[in-house]
Amino acid sequence: MIKNEDLLMLDGIGQAELIRRKEISSTEIVELSISRISEINPIINAVVQEMYEHARELSLNPEEGTIFSGVPFLIKDFLAEYAGFRFNAGSKFLEGYISEEDTELVRRYKRSGLVTLGKTNSPEFAIGCTTEPLLNGPTRNPWNINLTTGGSSGGAAAAVSSGLVPLAHGNDAGGSIRIPASCCGVFGLKPTRGRNPLGPGLGDAIGGLVAEHALTRSVRDSAALLDSTAGPSFGDPYFTALPERPFLQEIGVDPGQLRIGFSSDMPRGGKAHPDCVEAVERVAYLCQDLGHNVEEVSPKFNANVMFEAFSKMMASGVAWMIRDWERKIDKKAVENLFEPNIWGLLQAGSKITAPEYLLAVQDIQNGSREVAEFFNKYDFWLTPTLGKPPVPLGTFIYEGDPFDLRRRLADFVPFTWISNLTGQPGMSVPLHWNGDGLPIGVHFTGKFGDEATMFRIASQLEVALPWANRIPIMRE
Repeated sequence: MIKNEDLLMLDGIGQAELIRRKEISSTEIVELSISRISEINPIINAVVQEMYEHARELSLNPEEGTIFSGVPFLIKDFLAEYAGFRFNAGSKFLEGYISEEDTELVRRYKRSGLVTLGKTNSPEFAIGCTTEPLLNGPTRNPWNINLTTGGSSGGAAAAVSSGLVPLAHGNDAGGSIRIPASCCGVFGLKPTRGRNPLGPGLGDAIGGLVAEHALTRSVRDSAALLDSTAGPSFGDPYFTALPERPFLQEIGVDPGQLRIGFSSDMPRGGKAHPDCVEAVERVAYLCQDLGHNVEEVSPKFNANVMFEAFSKMMASGVAWMIRDWERKIDKKAVENLFEPNIWGLLQAGSKITAPEYLLAVQDIQNGSREVAEFFNKYDFWLTPTLGKPPVPLGTFIYEGDPFDLRRRLADFVPFTWISNLTGQPGMSVPLHWNGDGLPIGVHFTGKFGDEATMFRIASQLEVALPWANRIPIMRE
């Protein structure tokens, strides 16, 4: 008989296999997860909306013959809407709004057999690399509750890390899956642009910067979930070629001898924290020992120009999101309904003209061509995920200038945003813990459309330096 705590630390496929063999029912594993949330969530504040009665109903008759039949799941309270349930994106402005229909991604989650227990915390409108919304309060890092989980999918990362669920939905416009994956010691992959749908309400989000996927305990869960959700829906503006075979079939496949360039130099200048440097160098040596060709080298591009263009797109994106919601819910945006940073971005974004926006897009596209040149020679660019270990909650205080805050955030997050601009897949892999017992992720940027090779090397590294047995203890 498997102990309850061991059941909860299985990955999603492992839980589904037990359900399939009738060693446990979906209802039993759902109740265990609900009990775990009740115990742990008051400490970490990862789950901000409970959907327990709905989950109990679903668990009685889960989708049969699916990869995640009956497995507990959580959805981030941003972008992915679930019909009949509250959606507020961490904002007072959307308080009281109830989603009228499922997004396409949620429909696909349901068809995969997942049982959604609730929604996870996010900063307001998912802006920022820490999860500290005024509306819901901060999510705390399970490895040290005084530190950030990262953001914006911080609630999802904390939930997976602490065993509330084996996998949880996230989204990513500049690192919002991979930043919290690094801070919380889980696996986080941002797929290629257009791999997952954003419909029916959106064709893209912020010029293609935003990608949907998940944070997981295992690499195989990430692959299997992407198999369940990938592919365009009718009318999508981007199309990424479908893989030759299911991503799950890449797990455990020999990746062959790969060409990997690595660096710990931050693209906009400076060196990453010594703990992050140690992490990437350790993994570079490991990759070499595994037979890959590894050398210290980086793509050549003007990161400062690209980052300034990225900041203009994000400010414009915040203004667009709020104007879109004004139209949807017939409600006027007023200052006291928003956090100061978001209100500042709304004001700044509203002043960016159409020509300025398109010049920013042009700068990003030109920089993306420069980055693409690197991948004519190399399969991966290996860097730290972050510039520093997880920082204390309250570090990123808004001081009146949203662009100044973004520049301060960029020293913490110097790498992840690049693959959002280029559209390439990127992943944070939890392969290192520092002397303080904090997880330090390493980041792989891959070739456009080539998640298959990413899953191959990620599963190879998962075997070489397994992380599933590392359980946080909720210490201070």
